[in-house]
Amino acid sequence: MKATQQTTYRMLNTRLSDVSLQLEKLRSMGASGKKLAVASDDPASVRPVLNTRKQLSNVDRHLTTLGRAADTMAAADTQLGQVENIMQRAKEIMTGAGNGTLSPADRTVLADELAQLRDQLIDTANTSVDGRFLFAGYQENTAPFVANPAYDPATYDPADSATWPVSYQGDGNVTRLEIGTGQTEQVSLAGSDLFLGVRGWDPSGANSIDSGRYDLFAELARAEEVVRSGDPAAMQTSLTDLEGAADQNRQLRAQLGVRASRVETAVEFQEGLKIDLKAILSRYEDADAIEVFNDIVQQESAFQAALSVTGRVSQLSILDYL
Repeated sequence: MKATQQTTYRMLNTRLSDVSLQLEKLRSMGASGKKLAVASDDPASVRPVLNTRKQLSNVDRHLTTLGRAADTMAAADTQLGQVENIMQRAKEIMTGAGNGTLSPADRTVLADELAQLRDQLIDTANTSVDGRFLFAGYQENTAPFVANPAYDPATYDPADSATWPVSYQGDGNVTRLEIGTGQTEQVSLAGSDLFLGVRGWDPSGANSIDSGRYDLFAELARAEEVVRSGDPAAMQTSLTDLEGAADQNRQLRAQLGVRASRVETAVEFQEGLKIDLKAILSRYEDADAIEVFNDIVQQESAFQAALSVTGRVSQLSILDYL
């Protein structure tokens, strides 16, 4: 084979190999839909792609956390609705108990129902979601409320939690989550605040009910006691206190609703951000299907042409030896 023919043959083989590699790359791109498979495909795009992926990972983490918080807040709202129903029924019983024509037996039936409502309230206050108690503060693995076996109406003291009808085994902590840059939101309610009227609960010492607030369990216990006694004046006072306790629950539920709305807004923002980030990532990574198809057609034509030329040159080279 002459030197010039050898050089031409090597050049054609190199060209054929390059076209073949490019064609293989295009076919892989068409199959995966991605134009950026390895860093060498587009070195300038590597850093923005990595940064965008990191941001997407952070968004997914925020969405997971916010989603769990939203679910927990929705569960808490459902239970606060149940508390509202319990307190409403207690007020209805107290109103009916004030009827002077009721017999002691009738009042006993009503008092027994109030006792059942108190037990129902304990069950509601001990609601758990995924094994975590909603109203226990940070002590979420422990049922926060238990009936106090030492409770005695005669020694009840609102300034001494040891004398209350229901004991609290949680703490006063609440959970706050970051919902935006430099923004946090309270996403839980402490049972001591909601059910006992104590905002700053001290697990290690005696606690007292905050001024102007109510222990819902104590109000139900006192309602039961005055209904059994049949004292009209005491029943009227108890009815007023039951209304105050119910209003306390409604206010906290309304606050929870406002916070839940902010969390939902944060979720919507993160979902919108995720869409934007995916669009940015797509511009760097995703291949244009039509463009890739046209490139494949062109490269296949180039490959066939290079193959044909290489074949003819190879035949000519063989003839030099005949």
